[in-house]
Amino acid sequence: MRLVTMGGAPIMQQLHLEERLLRRTSDNWCIVNDGTAPHTIVMGVSGKVSELIEIQAVLQDRVPVIRRFSGGGTVIVDQGTVFVTFICNKTAVAGLQPFPRDIMTWTGQLYGKVFSGFGEFHLRENDYAFSHRKFGGNAQSITKDRWVHHTSFLWDYDVKNMNYLKNPQRAPEYRQARNHTDFLCRMREYMPSRSDFTEGITAALGDHFTVQHTELETALSDDHEFAPSTKLLSPQDLQDIISSKESPTVERVQGWPRS
Repeated sequence: MRLVTMGGAPIMQQLHLEERLLRRTSDNWCIVNDGTAPHTIVMGVSGKVSELIEIQAVLQDRVPVIRRFSGGGTVIVDQGTVFVTFICNKTAVAGLQPFPRDIMTWTGQLYGKVFSGFGEFHLRENDYAFSHRKFGGNAQSITKDRWVHHTSFLWDYDVKNMNYLKNPQRAPEYRQARNHTDFLCRMREYMPSRSDFTEGITAALGDHFTVQHTELETALSDDHEFAPSTKLLSPQDLQDIISSKESPTVERVQGWPRS
């Protein structure tokens, strides 16, 4: 497992890197990015903007909105977010079937070791939670021979940023219609430092892989022919969604490469 650690890399750069490593390499990777700026909304490939985002507030405050290459829900990320991504061959983990629930179960067990002694950790549906409060959201993409599982962990978050997100119409059962602030928690309330978290990930990976620390420059190879599908939605895209109830965006999404 090749481990790349970054500090404050833009989330668009991270997502482009992850998609290229998924589609253009055969190594197993773990990418850790400690924070990002500016605060940015990131949506899954099939998420419907009008149902998930307060578009007028986003336009007024010029909050970037990205549609990533993987599935999953919508998050707003910033300097308080720690990102961890696993990009693996289907044969990387002995006995692991390359299906969403199986991958979730394996990562839940791995993070159970990371958070041992720091709180009542649970894998709840598709989320990581301390007791009944979420602190980690997940997304996946599975191709013919490889898979990616990435997580945004809330080390901290700004409550007012949650006002840019609507409560999703399809929510996990354990949420029980709670608003964002009642549903979420901060990792910093359970762990002493961010470095304890990242060191715990390295140790937990060592139970499954030989971990090889890799410089970011090595991962960022010159591959000018690769065209990532993760896109920044322009203000005009968002205005069009308001006007047309999103039909033009849906057509564009359907035309993107899918796993």
